[in-house]
Amino acid sequence: MGQLEDMDTFVRIIDAGSISQAAHQLGLVKSAVSRRLSDLELRLGVQLLTRTTRQSSLTEAGQHYYRKSQQILADVAEINAATSNTRHTLTGVLKISVPLSFGLLHLAPAINIFADRHPGLIIHMDFNDRQVDLIEEGFDIAIRIANLGDSSLIARKLAPIRRILCASPGYLAHRDPPQKPDDLKHHHLLHYANARNRTWHFTGPGGRYHAVTFGASMIANNGDFLKQAALEDHGIILSPTFIVWQEISAGTLIPLMDDYPCSGLNAYAVYPRTRHLPYRVRVLIDYLKGVFGGEPYWDKGVNNTSAADDIV
Repeated sequence: MGQLEDMDTFVRIIDAGSISQAAHQLGLVKSAVSRRLSDLELRLGVQLLTRTTRQSSLTEAGQHYYRKSQQILADVAEINAATSNTRHTLTGVLKISVPLSFGLLHLAPAINIFADRHPGLIIHMDFNDRQVDLIEEGFDIAIRIANLGDSSLIARKLAPIRRILCASPGYLAHRDPPQKPDDLKHHHLLHYANARNRTWHFTGPGGRYHAVTFGASMIANNGDFLKQAALEDHGIILSPTFIVWQEISAGTLIPLMDDYPCSGLNAYAVYPRTRHLPYRVRVLIDYLKGVFGGEPYWDKGVNNTSAADDIV
């Protein structure tokens, strides 16, 4: 085992948070990873981690070695990429966490094209709306749709995400379409369960802020299910346009309250600050920015003019 491999194992232990988790990510037994760490400490003549039965922590020497190892591993990756054919032939594993609806509808076709261009890659896609722990679960990057606050992650914006209120013609045929946020309290509302709370936020004429807190008539943790419920006349949804754009273009869902746009989100590629970024991950992020940058294709066909006033 060479010194670079020992460095990589040590960095992986720290990033993963434990020897057990690092062993899982590396596909090794715990004893093998523990032995690598012990051999590294023996060769350096210093203790890098203080270990107890419950936890471990970096020593001062370990902190210094960790920072320098990260830098060296990143430099080696860059040198290898610059002096070999890896700029054209990417290899290795890409483990990506993606939200379910966005992943299946829009990322999957893009990733399939990327895979065709780089057949040497092994791509592991995890479709799930939960917020994964990238370090603990060993993901290279995650695609997240959110308004990101302060975070231990580095985020690169891929695309703006518009959200729109809409309902079916059948639902609106028996009810007055809402004209302002307060009107929503008199309607059946279909709510996305993974949102932080049951409050929808709007910006009205003159830039005035509006917030509506409500009790939902249907709750689900999947946007496609809620879209189908809306199509079957169960109520009003607040949905990303990337889910409902085709239905809006076809007229099977009707945009509502155009004078009160909902606050938007963004799609980001995120990765840990503590991890050197492999060249294959950087190439993927640049590729996705090229696919989704600018005005997303799913917004180009969305008519911003509400047809609700035409419903009788």
